[in-house]
Amino acid sequence: MAMDARKQRILEAIVALYANGGEPVGSGLLANYFDMALSSATLRNEMAALTKLGLLEQPHTSAGRVPSAQGYRYYLDHLIDAPKASALPDADRRHIDDLFAAMDAEPEKLVPAAARSLADLTGCAAAATTPQAPDLCIAHFEVVQVGRYSAAVLAVTSAGGVRTRVARVDTGLSRDDAANIAQLLNRGLTFVAPQDLSPMLMASLVLAAGERLSPVIMAAQALVTTGPQACLEGAQYLAKMPDVRQNLGTLLEIFSDNEAATELIRPEGSRVTATLGCDLDPAMQGCCIVSKRYLAGGGLTGSVALIGSTRMEYERLLPILDYFAAKLGQSMAGQGQ
Repeated sequence: MAMDARKQRILEAIVALYANGGEPVGSGLLANYFDMALSSATLRNEMAALTKLGLLEQPHTSAGRVPSAQGYRYYLDHLIDAPKASALPDADRRHIDDLFAAMDAEPEKLVPAAARSLADLTGCAAAATTPQAPDLCIAHFEVVQVGRYSAAVLAVTSAGGVRTRVARVDTGLSRDDAANIAQLLNRGLTFVAPQDLSPMLMASLVLAAGERLSPVIMAAQALVTTGPQACLEGAQYLAKMPDVRQNLGTLLEIFSDNEAATELIRPEGSRVTATLGCDLDPAMQGCCIVSKRYLAGGGLTGSVALIGSTRMEYERLLPILDYFAAKLGQSMAGQGQ
């Protein structure tokens, strides 16, 4: 049994109606949706055919139909035009522009702020990663005394971003200590790839700095090896979704590991990628993750994603996600503010 244009229109309508009402869709509701252009009897026959194809499910004998996981997969792969940022109303664009104009442009602050705004705007959870590039490295170090026993290690990346980490120095840190160890870091750790941080190199730096300043060397090492940072915002919205909230613990556990979280929301290439929870390992039934890559300039890329129910309003949310990804990239690159 093949999928013809009418079956596709009916599946598309059921996805939209189920997203809007959260109740199984019957032939009467569908007939009204199509302005009675198709009879209830015809619609019942087509719904039965879609059920045989595995694209619809019937929760109860007398109830209407809901999309199955296979039905959502078909819908996402064949029936929805994504992304459709051009379909976003001008008022929504201006609102998103205003949100970004008020955000701090520092990547470590911009990413969570953007994810938080995206979550509040859509009513889904939102996730994002800081931008990264395969050849990103540290171009310059500064060491600043921030307390009697604390030193802040500042690292400027080759893309112009700033990373910081605080190290405790139990014997105290003088201005001369800070200047000398900054020179040591700039000689030994700038433009060094993480995979080139050999134990021998680190041991030589610790020896040159002295044991009491070794925490500063370890802080600098951590900055060199720092990968993309992932954040999850709007988890409270998932707690309100009956078909998703059982997955909240799994999601929070994943986002406690930057590498796992980054992999979870990484899209395939430059296109919008929709991943159903049943396809994940571990599976998160009833959940869907829709992600998009953003370009931050200088070869840097990151990911931004919406996490919500499988029955989320894709037609409304995908244009928002696409425009958010474009604005996040522009803001990272210092454009469009």
